[in-house]
Amino acid sequence: MASPPLCSFCHGRFTFSSSKTIHEVLLYLLLLSTFLGSLPNSVLGECKNPPVIFNFGDSNSDTGGLVAGLGYSINFPNGRTFFRRSTGRLSDGRLIIDFLCQSVDTTFLSPYLDSMGSTFLNGANFAIAGSSTLPKNVPFSLNIQVMQFVHFKDRSIQLVAAGSLHFIGDAGFRNGLYVIDIGQNDLADSFAKNLSYKEVVKKIPSVILEIKYAVEDIYAQGGRKFWVHNTGPLGCLPQKLSTVQKAPDDLDPYGCISSYNDAARVFNEALLLLCEELRYEKKDATIVYVDVYTIKYDLIANSTKYGFSSPLMACCGFGGPPYNYDIRVTCGHPGHQVCDEDSKYVSWDGIHYTEAANSIIASKILSTDYSTPRIAFDYFCN
Repeated sequence: MASPPLCSFCHGRFTFSSSKTIHEVLLYLLLLSTFLGSLPNSVLGECKNPPVIFNFGDSNSDTGGLVAGLGYSINFPNGRTFFRRSTGRLSDGRLIIDFLCQSVDTTFLSPYLDSMGSTFLNGANFAIAGSSTLPKNVPFSLNIQVMQFVHFKDRSIQLVAAGSLHFIGDAGFRNGLYVIDIGQNDLADSFAKNLSYKEVVKKIPSVILEIKYAVEDIYAQGGRKFWVHNTGPLGCLPQKLSTVQKAPDDLDPYGCISSYNDAARVFNEALLLLCEELRYEKKDATIVYVDVYTIKYDLIANSTKYGFSSPLMACCGFGGPPYNYDIRVTCGHPGHQVCDEDSKYVSWDGIHYTEAANSIIASKILSTDYSTPRIAFDYFCN
Protein backbone atom coordinates (compact mmCIF):
# COMPACT_ATOMS: atom_id res chain seq x y z
CA MET A 1 0.00 0.00 0.00
CA ALA A 2 1.33 3.42 -0.86
CA SER A 3 2.62 5.45 2.07
CA PRO A 4 0.94 8.76 2.91
CA PRO A 5 2.45 11.87 1.35
CA LEU A 6 5.26 13.57 3.22
CA CYS A 7 3.46 16.87 3.45
CA SER A 8 -0.08 17.88 2.66
CA PHE A 9 -1.95 21.12 3.15
CA CYS A 10 -5.57 20.78 4.11
CA HIS A 11 -7.86 23.05 6.08
CA GLY A 12 -4.96 25.34 6.93
CA ARG A 13 -2.74 22.66 8.58
CA PHE A 14 0.40 20.86 7.50
CA THR A 15 0.58 17.17 8.47
CA PHE A 16 3.24 14.49 8.05
CA SER A 17 3.58 10.85 8.92
CA SER A 18 5.45 9.96 12.13
CA SER A 19 7.07 7.02 10.33
CA LYS A 20 9.16 9.25 8.09
CA THR A 21 12.93 9.36 8.29
CA ILE A 22 14.81 12.29 9.80
CA HIS A 23 15.82 13.32 6.29
CA GLU A 24 12.17 13.51 5.25
CA VAL A 25 11.22 15.43 8.39
CA LEU A 26 13.94 17.99 7.71
CA LEU A 27 12.69 18.27 4.16
CA TYR A 28 9.20 18.84 5.50
CA LEU A 29 10.43 21.61 7.81
CA LEU A 30 12.20 23.25 4.88
CA LEU A 31 9.00 23.14 2.83
CA LEU A 32 7.03 24.51 5.75
CA SER A 33 9.39 27.44 6.29
CA THR A 34 9.31 28.22 2.58
CA PHE A 35 5.51 28.23 2.58
CA LEU A 36 5.26 30.46 5.66
CA GLY A 37 7.81 32.82 4.19
CA SER A 38 5.55 33.32 1.21
CA LEU A 39 2.60 34.47 3.35
CA PRO A 40 2.00 38.19 3.91
CA ASN A 41 3.13 39.36 7.32
CA SER A 42 -0.38 40.65 8.00
CA VAL A 43 -1.69 37.10 7.78
CA LEU A 44 0.99 35.76 10.07
CA GLY A 45 0.20 38.42 12.68
CA GLU A 46 3.81 38.93 13.79
CA CYS A 47 3.34 42.50 15.02
CA LYS A 48 4.04 42.10 18.74
CA ASN A 49 4.37 45.84 19.36
CA PRO A 50 1.91 47.67 17.09
CA PRO A 51 2.77 51.24 16.12
CA VAL A 52 0.81 54.13 17.54
CA ILE A 53 -1.07 55.41 14.49
CA PHE A 54 -2.18 58.97 13.74
CA ASN A 55 -4.42 59.44 10.71
CA PHE A 56 -5.20 62.63 8.78
CA GLY A 57 -7.71 62.80 5.96
CA ASP A 58 -11.30 62.97 4.80
CA SER A 59 -14.33 60.66 4.69
CA ASN A 60 -12.29 57.85 3.14
CA SER A 61 -10.72 57.33 6.58
CA ASP A 62 -13.13 59.09 8.96
CA THR A 63 -14.02 56.60 11.71
CA GLY A 64 -16.64 58.85 13.32
CA GLY A 65 -15.10 62.31 13.48
CA LEU A 66 -17.91 64.09 11.66
CA VAL A 67 -20.47 62.69 14.09
CA ALA A 68 -18.31 63.43 17.14
CA GLY A 69 -17.32 66.92 15.98
CA LEU A 70 -20.54 68.27 14.55
CA GLY A 71 -23.20 65.87 15.79
CA TYR A 72 -24.03 65.07 12.19
CA SER A 73 -26.22 61.99 11.79
CA ILE A 74 -24.87 59.09 9.73
CA ASN A 75 -27.73 56.65 9.87
CA PHE A 76 -28.13 52.93 9.36
CA PRO A 77 -27.68 51.01 7.01
CA ASN A 78 -24.20 52.58 7.29
CA GLY A 79 -22.23 50.07 9.36
CA ARG A 80 -24.59 47.17 8.73
CA THR A 81 -22.01 44.62 7.53
CA PHE A 82 -19.40 44.44 10.26
CA PHE A 83 -20.44 46.65 13.17
CA ARG A 84 -24.19 45.97 12.83
CA ARG A 85 -24.79 49.60 13.73
CA SER A 86 -23.77 53.01 12.48
CA THR A 87 -20.37 54.06 13.81
CA GLY A 88 -19.99 57.29 11.87
CA ARG A 89 -18.15 55.57 9.03
CA LEU A 90 -19.46 56.25 5.53
CA SER A 91 -19.53 52.61 4.49
CA ASP A 92 -21.45 49.45 5.24
CA GLY A 93 -18.49 48.27 7.32
CA ARG A 94 -14.77 48.71 7.75
CA LEU A 95 -12.65 51.30 5.98
CA ILE A 96 -9.15 50.82 4.58
CA ILE A 97 -7.64 52.35 7.72
CA ASP A 98 -9.53 49.77 9.82
CA PHE A 99 -8.05 46.88 7.85
CA LEU A 100 -4.57 48.41 8.12
CA CYS A 101 -4.97 48.65 11.89
CA GLN A 102 -6.11 45.04 12.09
CA SER A 103 -3.11 43.93 10.03
CA VAL A 104 -0.78 45.08 12.82
CA ASP A 105 -2.97 43.78 15.63
CA THR A 106 -4.06 47.16 16.95
CA THR A 107 -7.58 48.35 17.70
CA PHE A 108 -9.55 50.68 15.46
CA LEU A 109 -8.65 54.35 15.71
CA SER A 110 -11.01 56.55 17.71
CA PRO A 111 -11.84 60.01 16.34
CA TYR A 112 -9.83 62.73 18.05
CA LEU A 113 -13.05 64.66 18.72
CA ASP A 114 -14.79 61.71 20.38
CA SER A 115 -14.62 62.44 24.10
CA MET A 116 -16.40 59.30 25.30
CA GLY A 117 -14.92 55.83 25.63
CA SER A 118 -11.52 56.62 24.09
CA THR A 119 -8.09 56.52 25.71
CA PHE A 120 -6.14 56.99 22.46
CA LEU A 121 -3.30 54.73 23.59
CA ASN A 122 -3.19 53.22 20.08
CA GLY A 123 -3.28 56.61 18.35
CA ALA A 124 -5.94 59.00 17.14
CA ASN A 125 -7.87 59.75 13.98
CA PHE A 126 -8.04 63.40 12.94
CA ALA A 127 -9.77 62.69 9.61
CA ILE A 128 -13.17 64.32 9.10
CA ALA A 129 -15.59 63.76 6.24
CA GLY A 130 -15.59 66.64 3.78
CA SER A 131 -12.07 67.77 4.67
CA SER A 132 -9.66 69.16 2.11
CA THR A 133 -6.32 70.94 2.15
CA LEU A 134 -7.76 74.26 0.92
CA PRO A 135 -9.05 76.63 2.03
CA LYS A 136 -6.89 76.33 5.11
CA ASN A 137 -7.71 77.43 8.65
CA VAL A 138 -11.32 76.28 8.39
CA PRO A 139 -12.76 73.21 10.09
CA PHE A 140 -11.50 70.63 9.28
CA SER A 141 -8.84 71.39 6.71
CA LEU A 142 -5.57 69.48 6.79
CA ASN A 143 -3.68 72.26 8.58
CA ILE A 144 -6.41 72.37 11.26
CA GLN A 145 -6.06 68.60 11.73
CA VAL A 146 -2.31 69.02 12.19
CA MET A 147 -2.90 71.85 14.70
CA GLN A 148 -5.27 69.54 16.58
CA PHE A 149 -2.56 66.89 16.59
CA VAL A 150 0.01 69.31 18.05
CA HIS A 151 -2.41 70.24 20.84
CA PHE A 152 -3.21 66.57 21.45
CA LYS A 153 0.50 65.70 21.62
CA ASP A 154 1.36 68.52 24.02
CA ARG A 155 -1.54 67.73 26.33
CA SER A 156 -0.85 63.98 26.29
CA ILE A 157 2.80 64.45 27.23
CA GLN A 158 1.78 66.83 30.04
CA LEU A 159 -0.63 64.27 31.46
CA VAL A 160 1.92 61.45 31.23
CA ALA A 161 4.48 63.63 33.01
CA ALA A 162 1.89 64.20 35.74
CA GLY A 163 1.62 60.45 36.26
CA SER A 164 -1.24 59.42 33.99
CA LEU A 165 -0.97 55.98 32.42
CA HIS A 166 -3.82 56.46 29.97
CA PHE A 167 -2.16 58.68 27.39
CA ILE A 168 0.65 58.50 24.84
CA GLY A 169 4.10 59.53 25.98
CA ASP A 170 6.86 61.22 24.03
CA ALA A 171 8.29 57.92 22.74
CA GLY A 172 4.89 56.94 21.35
CA PHE A 173 4.75 60.10 19.28
CA ARG A 174 8.37 59.78 18.11
CA ASN A 175 7.86 56.17 17.04
CA GLY A 176 4.34 56.71 15.75
CA LEU A 177 3.15 56.13 12.20
CA TYR A 178 1.56 59.13 10.49
CA VAL A 179 -0.97 58.26 7.79
CA ILE A 180 -2.15 60.91 5.31
CA ASP A 181 -5.05 60.29 2.91
CA ILE A 182 -6.43 63.55 1.53
CA GLY A 183 -6.89 65.42 -1.75
CA GLN A 184 -10.04 63.92 -3.24
CA ASN A 185 -12.25 66.77 -2.02
CA ASP A 186 -9.86 69.42 -3.33
CA LEU A 187 -10.31 68.03 -6.83
CA ALA A 188 -14.03 67.33 -6.46
CA ASP A 189 -14.79 70.80 -5.08
CA SER A 190 -12.87 72.44 -7.91
CA PHE A 191 -14.84 70.55 -10.55
CA ALA A 192 -18.08 71.30 -8.66
CA LYS A 193 -17.35 75.01 -9.09
CA ASN A 194 -17.43 74.44 -12.86
CA LEU A 195 -13.71 74.98 -13.24
CA SER A 196 -12.26 73.55 -16.42
CA TYR A 197 -9.81 70.66 -16.41
CA LYS A 198 -6.92 73.09 -16.96
CA GLU A 199 -8.10 75.32 -14.11
CA VAL A 200 -8.37 72.33 -11.75
CA VAL A 201 -4.89 71.12 -12.66
CA LYS A 202 -3.55 74.62 -12.05
CA LYS A 203 -4.67 74.39 -8.42
CA ILE A 204 -2.93 71.08 -7.75
CA PRO A 205 0.50 72.54 -6.80
CA SER A 206 -1.18 74.55 -4.01
CA VAL A 207 -2.82 71.37 -2.68
CA ILE A 208 0.48 69.48 -2.79
CA LEU A 209 2.15 72.34 -0.93
CA GLU A 210 -0.34 71.98 1.94
CA ILE A 211 0.47 68.27 2.21
CA LYS A 212 4.16 69.16 2.26
CA TYR A 213 3.56 71.65 5.08
CA ALA A 214 1.65 68.97 7.02
CA VAL A 215 4.52 66.47 6.76
CA GLU A 216 7.05 69.13 7.71
CA ASP A 217 5.01 70.22 10.73
CA ILE A 218 4.65 66.64 11.95
CA TYR A 219 8.36 66.08 11.31
CA ALA A 220 9.11 69.17 13.44
CA GLN A 221 7.11 67.50 16.23
CA GLY A 222 9.38 64.45 16.05
CA GLY A 223 7.43 62.29 13.56
CA ARG A 224 9.68 60.21 11.33
CA LYS A 225 7.39 57.57 9.83
CA PHE A 226 4.87 58.54 7.16
CA TRP A 227 2.41 56.52 5.08
CA VAL A 228 0.86 58.59 2.26
CA HIS A 229 -2.05 57.45 0.08
CA ASN A 230 -2.67 59.00 -3.30
CA THR A 231 -6.22 59.78 -4.44
CA GLY A 232 -8.57 57.38 -6.22
CA PRO A 233 -10.31 57.52 -9.62
CA LEU A 234 -12.67 60.43 -8.99
CA GLY A 235 -14.33 59.98 -12.37
CA CYS A 236 -15.56 56.49 -11.49
CA LEU A 237 -17.71 57.56 -8.54
CA PRO A 238 -21.45 57.06 -9.17
CA GLN A 239 -22.09 60.45 -7.57
CA LYS A 240 -20.00 62.22 -10.21
CA LEU A 241 -21.38 60.12 -13.05
CA SER A 242 -24.98 60.92 -12.08
CA THR A 243 -24.60 64.64 -11.40
CA VAL A 244 -22.06 65.83 -13.97
CA GLN A 245 -23.03 66.75 -17.51
CA LYS A 246 -20.57 64.67 -19.47
CA ALA A 247 -19.88 64.38 -23.16
CA PRO A 248 -19.75 60.84 -24.59
CA ASP A 249 -16.15 61.39 -25.68
CA ASP A 250 -15.20 62.16 -22.06
CA LEU A 251 -16.00 58.64 -20.91
CA ASP A 252 -13.29 55.98 -20.82
CA PRO A 253 -13.88 52.35 -21.88
CA TYR A 254 -15.22 51.49 -18.41
CA GLY A 255 -17.69 54.38 -18.23
CA CYS A 256 -15.64 56.69 -15.99
CA ILE A 257 -15.18 60.43 -16.63
CA SER A 258 -11.74 60.72 -18.24
CA SER A 259 -11.07 64.36 -17.36
CA TYR A 260 -11.76 63.75 -13.67
CA ASN A 261 -9.48 60.72 -13.62
CA ASP A 262 -6.81 62.58 -15.58
CA ALA A 263 -6.81 65.32 -12.93
CA ALA A 264 -6.49 62.67 -10.21
CA ARG A 265 -3.49 61.18 -12.02
CA VAL A 266 -1.82 64.60 -12.31
CA PHE A 267 -2.36 65.07 -8.57
CA ASN A 268 -0.90 61.64 -7.86
CA GLU A 269 2.18 62.26 -9.98
CA ALA A 270 2.80 65.50 -8.09
CA LEU A 271 2.28 63.72 -4.76
CA LEU A 272 4.78 61.02 -5.73
CA LEU A 273 7.34 63.69 -6.60
CA LEU A 274 6.68 65.40 -3.27
CA CYS A 275 7.32 62.17 -1.38
CA GLU A 276 10.56 61.65 -3.29
CA GLU A 277 11.62 65.22 -2.51
CA LEU A 278 10.81 64.86 1.19
CA ARG A 279 12.62 61.52 1.32
CA TYR A 280 15.72 63.18 -0.10
CA GLU A 281 15.53 66.14 2.29
CA LYS A 282 14.69 64.16 5.42
CA LYS A 283 17.02 61.21 5.27
CA ASP A 284 16.17 60.07 8.79
CA ALA A 285 12.49 59.75 7.88
CA THR A 286 10.63 56.86 6.25
CA ILE A 287 8.05 58.12 3.77
CA VAL A 288 5.99 55.55 1.88
CA TYR A 289 3.80 56.56 -1.06
CA VAL A 290 0.93 54.18 -1.83
CA ASP A 291 -0.73 54.04 -5.25
CA VAL A 292 -4.34 53.54 -4.18
CA TYR A 293 -5.57 54.90 -7.54
CA THR A 294 -4.26 51.91 -9.49
CA ILE A 295 -5.77 49.47 -7.01
CA LYS A 296 -9.21 51.09 -7.10
CA TYR A 297 -9.25 51.53 -10.87
CA ASP A 298 -8.32 47.88 -11.37
CA LEU A 299 -11.20 46.93 -9.08
CA ILE A 300 -13.61 48.79 -11.38
CA ALA A 301 -12.04 47.84 -14.71
CA ASN A 302 -11.87 44.15 -13.75
CA SER A 303 -14.82 44.00 -11.38
CA THR A 304 -16.04 40.58 -12.49
CA LYS A 305 -12.64 39.08 -11.69
CA TYR A 306 -13.17 40.15 -8.10
CA GLY A 307 -16.78 38.98 -8.01
CA PHE A 308 -18.38 42.42 -8.17
CA SER A 309 -21.35 43.43 -10.30
CA SER A 310 -22.28 46.93 -11.52
CA PRO A 311 -19.03 48.64 -10.41
CA LEU A 312 -20.41 52.09 -11.24
CA MET A 313 -23.66 51.69 -9.30
CA ALA A 314 -24.15 52.47 -5.61
CA CYS A 315 -25.44 49.76 -3.32
CA CYS A 316 -27.22 52.32 -1.12
CA GLY A 317 -28.92 55.26 -2.79
CA PHE A 318 -31.92 56.01 -4.97
CA GLY A 319 -32.91 55.86 -8.61
CA GLY A 320 -31.85 52.40 -9.71
CA PRO A 321 -29.54 51.71 -12.67
CA PRO A 322 -27.18 52.84 -14.00
CA TYR A 323 -25.84 54.65 -10.90
CA ASN A 324 -28.51 54.44 -8.16
CA TYR A 325 -27.53 57.89 -6.93
CA ASP A 326 -29.77 60.88 -6.34
CA ILE A 327 -28.39 63.85 -4.41
CA ARG A 328 -31.87 64.42 -2.94
CA VAL A 329 -32.15 60.91 -1.48
CA THR A 330 -28.78 59.74 -0.25
CA CYS A 331 -27.94 56.62 1.76
CA GLY A 332 -29.40 56.62 5.26
CA HIS A 333 -32.01 59.26 4.49
CA PRO A 334 -35.75 58.61 4.04
CA GLY A 335 -36.56 56.88 0.76
CA HIS A 336 -33.15 55.34 0.11
CA GLN A 337 -32.87 51.93 -1.52
CA VAL A 338 -30.19 49.45 -0.46
CA CYS A 339 -28.90 46.28 -2.07
CA ASP A 340 -29.11 42.87 -0.41
CA GLU A 341 -26.45 42.30 2.21
CA ASP A 342 -25.06 39.27 0.39
CA SER A 343 -24.63 41.14 -2.91
CA LYS A 344 -21.20 42.46 -3.90
CA TYR A 345 -20.85 46.09 -4.90
CA VAL A 346 -17.77 48.27 -5.23
CA SER A 347 -19.55 51.51 -4.32
CA TRP A 348 -21.50 51.78 -1.10
CA ASP A 349 -23.24 55.16 -1.36
CA GLY A 350 -21.98 56.63 -4.63
CA ILE A 351 -18.89 58.22 -3.07
CA HIS A 352 -17.45 55.68 -0.65
CA TYR A 353 -16.52 52.04 -1.04
CA THR A 354 -18.10 48.95 0.47
CA GLU A 355 -16.35 46.85 3.09
CA ALA A 356 -15.92 44.11 0.48
CA ALA A 357 -14.10 46.54 -1.81
CA ASN A 358 -12.09 48.06 1.05
CA SER A 359 -10.95 44.59 2.09
CA ILE A 360 -9.49 43.90 -1.35
CA ILE A 361 -7.95 47.37 -1.58
CA ALA A 362 -6.32 46.94 1.84
CA SER A 363 -4.95 43.50 0.95
CA LYS A 364 -3.30 44.95 -2.15
CA ILE A 365 -1.89 47.84 -0.13
CA LEU A 366 -0.42 45.34 2.32
CA SER A 367 1.20 43.40 -0.53
CA THR A 368 3.73 46.29 -1.01
CA ASP A 369 3.26 45.96 -4.79
CA TYR A 370 1.84 49.49 -4.91
CA SER A 371 4.21 51.15 -2.44
CA THR A 372 7.21 53.37 -3.13
CA PRO A 373 9.54 52.30 -1.62
CA ARG A 374 8.29 48.73 -1.17
CA ILE A 375 8.04 48.78 2.60
CA ALA A 376 5.48 46.63 4.37
CA PHE A 377 2.97 48.21 6.73
CA ASP A 378 4.14 45.99 9.57
CA TYR A 379 7.67 47.36 9.11
CA PHE A 380 6.50 50.01 11.55
CA CYS A 381 5.90 47.52 14.36
CA ASN A 382 8.21 48.60 17.18
